[in-house]
This record gives sequence, structure tokens and C-alpha cells, in this order.
Amino acid sequence: MAAKEKLEAVLNVALRVPSIMLLDVLYRWDVSSFFQQIQRSSLSNNPLFQYKYLALNMHYVGYILSVVLLTLPRQHLVQLYLYFLTALLLYAGHQISRDYVRSELESAYEGPMYLEPLSMNRFTTALIGQLVVCTLCSCVMKTKQIWLFSAHMLPLLARLCLVPLETIVIINKFAMIFTGLEVLYFLGSNLLVPYNLAKSAYRELVQVVEVYGLLALGMSLWNQLVVPVLFMVFWLVLFALQIYSYFSTRDQPASRERLLFLFLTSIAECCSTPYSLLGLVFTVSFVALGVLTLCKFYLQGYRAFMNDPAMNRGMTEGVTLLILAVQTGLIELQVVHRAFLLSIILFIVVASILQSMLEIADPIVLALGASRDKSLWKHFRAVSLCLFLLVFPAYMAYMICQFFHMDFWLLIIISSSILTSLQVLGTLFIYVLFMVEEFRKEPVENMDDVIYYVNGTYRLLEFLVALCVVAYGVSETIFGEWTVMGSMIIFIHSYYNVWLRAQLGWKSFLLRRDAVNKIKSLPIATKEQLEKHNDICAICYQRFAKKIQLQQLQKLPLTSKG
Repeated sequence: MAAKEKLEAVLNVALRVPSIMLLDVLYRWDVSSFFQQIQRSSLSNNPLFQYKYLALNMHYVGYILSVVLLTLPRQHLVQLYLYFLTALLLYAGHQISRDYVRSELESAYEGPMYLEPLSMNRFTTALIGQLVVCTLCSCVMKTKQIWLFSAHMLPLLARLCLVPLETIVIINKFAMIFTGLEVLYFLGSNLLVPYNLAKSAYRELVQVVEVYGLLALGMSLWNQLVVPVLFMVFWLVLFALQIYSYFSTRDQPASRERLLFLFLTSIAECCSTPYSLLGLVFTVSFVALGVLTLCKFYLQGYRAFMNDPAMNRGMTEGVTLLILAVQTGLIELQVVHRAFLLSIILFIVVASILQSMLEIADPIVLALGASRDKSLWKHFRAVSLCLFLLVFPAYMAYMICQFFHMDFWLLIIISSSILTSLQVLGTLFIYVLFMVEEFRKEPVENMDDVIYYVNGTYRLLEFLVALCVVAYGVSETIFGEWTVMGSMIIFIHSYYNVWLRAQLGWKSFLLRRDAVNKIKSLPIATKEQLEKHNDICAICYQRFAKKIQLQQLQKLPLTSKG
């Protein structure tokens, strides 16, 4: 049963991909400009120009048919593809018959076939092909009336009966006409099926909207069509075709080309329409989800899926790419400019993925350092991932500085990578403190103060980085080219990354100072009180290393550090 459901899910996606590809092709093809070129080339008497308005109408009809195929229920979609496959098989059968008749005319042999080995060989090959076609047609249409699909076998039967070759040509034409009439009869008998299907679909839509509303209808269609997976598969097919086209048309060896340039150019070719751009967005989302899932699996193993089976991540990166692409008008640019802009957008997306990886790794690494876990493999995985998150963002920032000229926008992008490295550095330092405390016989005094100072230091560094970005942007605006968009970005960056961060840091400092003052206000425990209570901390069960303070409201337990 599970295999059947998986097959249905695969078919539900695979059978809808051609409809999106057709929408993409129709969007790329500008019918008006096509006929304008014909008119400018003094070919107004061209037959194509006479059917200009018919082609325009067919262009819009193609959009409608594509949308209908995209939203058609799976069972009806499968049936439609089976009918289309049957038509292709019938066409293949007539092609086999036509090729056989042509070969017989070229040989000009009208005697018995069994007396001529070549003629017998041609007849046997054509007969096997026709039998295969008839069998496949009957299996696809689920009928035992195989004679309905055997009209193209009439030329073979006539040749077997020693009918003259000129007559076999006529019989072949008759077989084609007979098959065409069968197809027309089938279409005529099912002429009202689309109308009835649209009528029932309209009734269902009205009922769903009345009961659940438009939002529920949209969510239902989203889930039934599996929109993210569908667009991802569509984009991957486009990307694979682009790569294949590139390598199949290259005269020089591919090793001379830079792989990064090929990668960016291929992506740029595959996001020139809104449909392909959506495909790239969902592809990036799934890639980000896969990377983050792999990151959590690397840190926790199979427990990662038991603790967080949903793993609802990755959409942030996809939405980021979509917003940046729409804001910069990505699909309207030329391929080279699009590839250049995509390199920056993908850098931002990768920086966002690295930040999400840090959000996953930070609590796990700190918990591992504080839990006194003796597994060296777990510690190695945690430290190695942190080292990767420390080095790779810095390397990305260095590489993008090598390829692009530094400006305010680029500095904002680079600052996110620098902040990621700073955060990882703080996490590693706290982890090292936990491990040092683990190997010491006595606990480290004032550990919470040390951790607070470490967090405060890298928060201060983050604030300074954001302040430097704002200062650079203000200086570029004053002494360089002023733009409204640049000023808005400086204002937003100043508010969220400087002002709010400064307020949060100052509030944290005041709370910490109040807590320290309240602790210092507690009374000091005397030596007799320590001896009376066995000199043991009620929290960590460690012996006291110095004089401590009693709790104000209770005499027991003593509040201090063990």
C-alpha cells in the first residue's frame, strides 16, 4: 500500500510538470513580435501572416489548457495521458506501415514473400512492430477489442495476399483514414466530458468556499498539487536540459570553462520567467532544508528526527531570494547581468543558511559542553561544525571582496558573514570554558560572570560592526551618490541593527547590575554556620571554597556557588 501511495505521489507531480513547461514556453514566446518581424521582412503574403489572429487566440487558448491540465484531478490526468499515449502508438503504427510500403515500392518485388529473404525479413519486422503496437493500445485502453487498433495492419495483410503494390498504397491511405475516423468518433462521443467535469468542479469549489472559505480552498489546492515539489521538479528539469544543451553544443573541451561561471550562467538561463523563478525559489528552499536537516543529523544523529520531525526550515532562504529577485527586477535583465546579480543573491542566501545552521548548532554545542558527555565523537562533530561555521563565512566574505568592488550594499552583505563568525567564536569560547570546568577538580568560580562577559564582548563586536556599516553608508551618501533607496536602507539598518541592539545591550547591562547588587546585599555566612550545615552547597552539592551569603528569607539552603 505504501508503494502504491508513493507511486501516486510521483505521478501526481510528474504528470503536471509538462503543463508548467508549456506555460513557461508560452510566456517566452511573444506572438505579436513574431508576426511583426514577418511583416518587417516584406513577407506579408506569407501564409503564417494570414493566420496572425488565429495564432494569437491559440496562444491564449494554450494558457487556458495549461492551467486546466495543471489543476486537473490526478485520476483524470492519468486517463488523459493514456489517451495521448494511445494516439502516439497509433501514429507509430502508421509510420511503421508507411515505411514498410515505401520499402516494398523501392524493392519492386511483387512475388511471394517467402521466396525473397529480404522481403520476408521486412514483413516479419513490420508485423512484430504492429503486433506490439496493437497489444500496447489494447492494454492502455483496457479493452479486449484489439481489432479497433489494427487498421494499420491492412497493408501487411494485403501484401500477404499478393495484392499489387499500387493497391497496397491505396489500402494504406484507407487505413489512415479509418483510424482518423475512429479518433474523431471517440472525441465526438466524449465531447461533453470537459463540460461535465468543469460543471462538477465548479459545484465542488462553490461548496468548499461556502463552508470553509477561500483560504481553505487555496490551502487544499496547494496540498493537492504539491506546489513546492512540483515547481522544484520543473526547475530541475529545466536546469538539466540547460546543462545538456551547453555540453552538447560545445566545440571545445568543457574542462577549459570555469565551473562556477557555467553554474551561474545555467541558473540565470533558468530563471527568465516568473514560473522558472518560482521553481528556483522552491529549489533553494528544499536545498536549504536539506542542508539544515543534514546539519542537525550530523550533530544529533537519528535523535534529531525524533525531537523535531517536522524540520520546518528553509522557507526563509527561498523567500529571501524571491524578494531580492523581485526588488532588483532579475528576470528582466540580460543573461550576463542576471548571472552577476544571482551571484550576489546566492551569497546572501548562503549566508542566511549558515546563520540558520548556527541557530541549530549553538544550543546543542553548549548543552554538550555543560552535560559532561564523555563521547569523543559527539564532541568532535560539534567542534568541527563550529570550526566550519567560523572559517567558511570569513572565506566567503574574502572571496566576494576579491571579485566585486566594495560599496555600501556589499558591505551589508559581508557584515552578515562576519557576524556569523563572531557568534561562532563566542559559542566556541563558552564551550571551552565548560570543558575546562569539567577537567578541573574544583568548579570555576564566577563562571556565570565569565560567560556574561564573553557574551557581552561578542555582542559589543556585533554592535561595532553594525555601527561601521552605518558609518560607511553615511559617508558614501554624503561624499558619493545619494539615492532614496540607499538612505532608506541606512535608516532601517541604523534602527534595527544599531539603535535596537544598543537598547537591548544597555537593558541587559542594567538588569545584570541590579542582580549583582541584590546578591551583594545578602548577609555573609559565618564559619559556625558553615560548620553547622556541613559546608555543603544545597544546589550543586560541592564544598564551599569561600565565605558565602545566606538567603534573606530562609536559612536553608544557602545560596552561593559550589
